[in-house]
Amino acid sequence: MAELATIARPYAEALFKAQGSDLTATGLWLDRLAAVAENAQLRQFADSPKVDVDQVFDVIAGVAGNANEPLPQAANNFLRLIIENRRLAALPEIASQFRSLKNAAGGMTDAIVYSAFPMDEQALAEVAAALQTRFGRKLSVKVELDPSLIGGIRAVVGDEVLDTSVKARLEQMKVALIS
Repeated sequence: MAELATIARPYAEALFKAQGSDLTATGLWLDRLAAVAENAQLRQFADSPKVDVDQVFDVIAGVAGNANEPLPQAANNFLRLIIENRRLAALPEIASQFRSLKNAAGGMTDAIVYSAFPMDEQALAEVAAALQTRFGRKLSVKVELDPSLIGGIRAVVGDEVLDTSVKARLEQMKVALIS
């Protein structure tokens, strides 16, 4: 959605510049806030005219933080700004753009590996090494399960896709047989 990306960009860039010394910790609390903001019921609650900014802030801060690990002051300030400007729906996109800026500063790129089955640490390390060689850059690899692949993996690095799944091979055979 281009509109959310356009709205999110200045927030992500400002947060990146403001938190330049502590990007890793900022990324962690920003991801927690984004995960909470993805909840449709919460966004509906936040959009209600009967609810004020403080109530929305208290609910989100209470869910994202906890007694063992409360949100830092920077997170509270950022969350309050997002709520006051009615940009809660853009928070997941802000987190995504912030992660991209952080990775670019560290010379890394996000990679999502879709697998039909769970991968152990050793298999993931081997896949990550192969993908880094294939794409020629350092990767921050995240695994997501997708049983529809039947077997193999599908790797998405930026706008590039490497699909070695059984599903993709079956599709290629289907196209070849139909042609």
